[in-house]
Amino acid sequence: MQQPIEISEFLSKRIFLPVIDVRSPGEFSKGHIPRAVNIPLFSDDERAKVGKYYIQKGREEAMFLALQLIGQKLEDKVRQLKEKIPGNKILIYCWRGGMRSNSMAWLFSLFGYEAYVLSGGYKSFRKYVKESFSTKAKLVVISGMTGSGKTELLEYINLKGHQILNLEKLANHKGSVFGGLGMSDQPSIEQFENTLFDYLSSFDFNKPIFIEDESLNIGRLQIPRELYDQMQQANVIEIQRDKAFRIAKLVMGYAQFDNELLKQCIYKLEKRLGNENTKNIVIEIENKNYNKAAELLLNYYDKAYQMVMDKRAIGSLEKCFLESDDLNFNAGQIINISGSIY
Repeated sequence: MQQPIEISEFLSKRIFLPVIDVRSPGEFSKGHIPRAVNIPLFSDDERAKVGKYYIQKGREEAMFLALQLIGQKLEDKVRQLKEKIPGNKILIYCWRGGMRSNSMAWLFSLFGYEAYVLSGGYKSFRKYVKESFSTKAKLVVISGMTGSGKTELLEYINLKGHQILNLEKLANHKGSVFGGLGMSDQPSIEQFENTLFDYLSSFDFNKPIFIEDESLNIGRLQIPRELYDQMQQANVIEIQRDKAFRIAKLVMGYAQFDNELLKQCIYKLEKRLGNENTKNIVIEIENKNYNKAAELLLNYYDKAYQMVMDKRAIGSLEKCFLESDDLNFNAGQIINISGSIY
């Protein structure tokens, strides 16, 4: 039995039912509904052939070709489903909620599965995702100069039972020119947005959501504009740490990497640093004087940070100077300050 359902119902059922993506592996790799299992009707080459037939010879000839391509593989599709998915109720989608998802739903129904097909397919999911970023959230932006330890504080706030959105974790990037060091490959822009939506959909928007201050771009990815605009207008808690702490933080985080990698990152900043500053920082790195290199680099980052802060439209700004190295205690201070904001 197969039933078409709209995106809102599909997402409600996704909480407790497995999701099957029947698009090609290439489509799935570019972007998919989080936690979906890929059981493709066609390979990437097969999908291209059917599409070409559809354009050149019409729908019927394309359907005949599709039958030729998949006729001998139907048994394999069912066996994949049985191996990967428990229970007998499933959610299915393709690109537009057409031939591929309905065909697979029909096939699986022959073996006792109750299949719900997403009306409008993955295309309707992407539209829903894009629209969701406009939902008004009670954001508390944790800001502070480079090396202030914002990310660690965010995680401790989460450990205390509060909602956080760690954009750098979702993006697999720490946000600066050094941000890709030691990180795995970044997801596609599409999948980043899908995963971001997935996290946000689990939040209570009536309660504060703590988020680290970020530039629009995180590595090669971009924060959805609607969410970024909310961040720019949100209430801000600015962490303040002494420079010695911040230098030590940077050295601890990045001196472990090969000098050549560090120098490559510095050269990316050459236009902004200027030739002389770039040369001096590179020399300090080559001499393994990482504290001095970090100090010189912070001179640039601190000025850039202040320029950005001076331009942004902040809802309210609370400053918090942290003297303790106790992250749990510091997180408590941030939470207490946030209580006066909302």
